[in-house]
Amino acid sequence: MSAESVSKIKYLKLWDILRQETDEEHPISTPDLLARLEECGIKCDRRTLYRNIEELNESGYEVLTKVGKPNGYYVVDRSFDIPEIHILMDAVQAAGFITEKKTKELVDKIAKLAGNKAAEVLKQNIVNFETVKSTNESIYYSVNEIATAINEGLKITFQYFDYNAQGKKVYRMRKSNPAERKTYKVNPLSTVFSSDKYYLICYDDYYDNLQHYRVDRMDAVTMIEEPITKNEKTKQPRVKEHKQQVFWMFTGKTEQVSFTADKFLIDVMHDTFGGKVKISEGANDTITFTANVQVSPTFIAWCCAFGKQLKVTAPQTVIDQVKAYITELNKGYGGGNGL
Repeated sequence: MSAESVSKIKYLKLWDILRQETDEEHPISTPDLLARLEECGIKCDRRTLYRNIEELNESGYEVLTKVGKPNGYYVVDRSFDIPEIHILMDAVQAAGFITEKKTKELVDKIAKLAGNKAAEVLKQNIVNFETVKSTNESIYYSVNEIATAINEGLKITFQYFDYNAQGKKVYRMRKSNPAERKTYKVNPLSTVFSSDKYYLICYDDYYDNLQHYRVDRMDAVTMIEEPITKNEKTKQPRVKEHKQQVFWMFTGKTEQVSFTADKFLIDVMHDTFGGKVKISEGANDTITFTANVQVSPTFIAWCCAFGKQLKVTAPQTVIDQVKAYITELNKGYGGGNGL
């Protein structure tokens, strides 16, 4: 290896050691830094080390010095602050679509963004969320194929499965041939994290509509050399609108639904429908508002979860669905036919 190559590697190793192993509370001394470099097969003397650190600073790689006998060196400027890294680690821990194995690997990588010393402390403070984790180890591959296809404007194919009572995968089969797994071909448009699940939003040419699928239930995801269909439904504003209107990723007919609710539910409504929903104060400590919603059985059940504290006031078709849901629920518990 040439002297020039050794010199370049030395700078990389020097910066890597300082970035990973030091912070303001844990500077590394000159002798220890020389010893670490030697462990990496790089010999260096004190004078050369001082010059190398000066050159790193001149090049924009800030290395701070704690003056003493001997001097100590450390790096504090990182891409992420500790609170930001903590949030990322918690998010990965709570994400149900990431398997236990991948969760541990990803948490370790994120923690190391803070440097080795801080990473040890961060991992000691991890809280186990008891999240039910996916068992689909190929999800990273699926996400990579989806992301690449979206970036390149190409379609994807995949198979889709559900779970049976024994926890075994049951693939969806072709109607024309029940012995053959169904292969979906869609235009991938976006991904969204909703209710602890990770979904692909896509356009289906056959049904001429936006669809969504859980990424952890997709298998054999493959990008194909076929450009996505260009039309009004595949435009990004339409996709964003779809994200806002679907209710916990259960789709239905889009309706403009009006509500009356107890005033103390105002935060819940903001969390559910977003800050753009205009909420007005009504009589007797109530609020009124209107939101565009894809009316699905899940949405109807959500409306009933608040009891008398929330009421759908329009349109009549949605009111009738709420009434029918309550009637069926009452029957299921041995009640009469009336409300």
